[in-house]
Amino acid sequence: MAIHVDTRAAAAASRDVGRWPDVFTEPRARLRGAVAARVVRSAVRDLPVRLRLLDGTVLGAGSAGDPEMTVHRPQALYRRIGASGLIGFGESYQAGEWDSDDLARLLAVFAAHIETLVPAPLQSLRRLHVVRRPRTENQTSNDARDNISRHYDLSNEMFALFLDPTMTYSSALFDRDSAQSPQQRAAAPRHELALQEMHDGAPGVEQLRVAQQRKIDRLLDLTGVGPGTDVLEIGSGWGELAVRAATRGARVHTITLSERQLAFTRERAQAEGVADRVQARLCDYRDTEGRFDAVLSVEMIEAVGREHWPTYFGALAGFLNPGGRIGLQAITMPHARMNATARTQTWITKYIFPGGLIPSMTAIKDNAARVGLRVADDLSFGRHYAHTLALWSRRFEANAGGLGALGFDETFRRTWRLYLAYSEAGFASGYLDVHQLVLCPSASADQD
Repeated sequence: MAIHVDTRAAAAASRDVGRWPDVFTEPRARLRGAVAARVVRSAVRDLPVRLRLLDGTVLGAGSAGDPEMTVHRPQALYRRIGASGLIGFGESYQAGEWDSDDLARLLAVFAAHIETLVPAPLQSLRRLHVVRRPRTENQTSNDARDNISRHYDLSNEMFALFLDPTMTYSSALFDRDSAQSPQQRAAAPRHELALQEMHDGAPGVEQLRVAQQRKIDRLLDLTGVGPGTDVLEIGSGWGELAVRAATRGARVHTITLSERQLAFTRERAQAEGVADRVQARLCDYRDTEGRFDAVLSVEMIEAVGREHWPTYFGALAGFLNPGGRIGLQAITMPHARMNATARTQTWITKYIFPGGLIPSMTAIKDNAARVGLRVADDLSFGRHYAHTLALWSRRFEANAGGLGALGFDETFRRTWRLYLAYSEAGFASGYLDVHQLVLCPSASADQD
């Protein structure tokens, strides 16, 4: 279901300073900038990267073939890092103060060494530039709706610029040959993963479509979705899972907090001839009632917020009919890192996912156990997410000319380029993972 944009219909996008105040306001942090400069130089000294400064100086232990970072305004970069750490690092990229010939690989190197980038004696100073999350960011269901809207209601057409025709915005599940390891991907020429043409039959796009449907079908199989089953989906996306479940003969109740996704899902169900079996509603999971044979939630828990996880898992358990199963796909991070970032504003929560927090597997299992649920099946496939994001990034770049027609400026383009590369790096380095889980009531799980 590709959406085509006539780029001639809009004027050329320009920098919208009012929309990006912190990006275009350079902090006056000379002393912190001087400290940050020394930290950066020390951090890259032994890393397989090349950091090229304005005066031609090249830092780092990288050689030909290693990712390179070109810094156009070193002092601005250092001041931003000194003032707000990784948020400043990201804002410096948004402002065009540095670039990279291979952004995802560069960030993957940094992600793999995240614990040692800052020398131990200086790590105690981290609190000086840590920004606390806004207290009102995720307190109520209205806050949750606002958070979802700020991301998912940007524009269906914008998401169509980089997603495959199924409009599935979560990790695909590739076959064993097509999901390369991080080492294989790093060694491969970049053009092997690039998408040259962006139509439904283009190389890579078809690979994505098949892999997304494989992911969905696996979850439907494991939770027993078939003729006559009642299914609840928490987080509709753009309707692919609901339609595929309904095509199997299931009755699907799908909920979302995104008005644009709601309209798209309803139109899609109508177009696919399953509208009589798909009930799509604009509704929070906390305001949903009923019992179901299968409850499905794909990469939605990341937006719930840590303080609401007990309520979320309690709701999942309460929705189940006897013998029912929960299919949960979740991005995860190590438990210690989750705890370290739980109350901290990050570049991702500031610019991409307000209110979000990636859970750990420990947090998922603990919260599930408190409401009588246990993990009956667990598939970890983080490298598949790295491959998914690589394909999304290539598609985004190939179609980025359509952003101006949709009202998005060059800073938005750089923001999303960094977001996709940042995410790919997290999975490629092993800092992040993704799990497809089946949860069952503890009493019945041992019988499976």
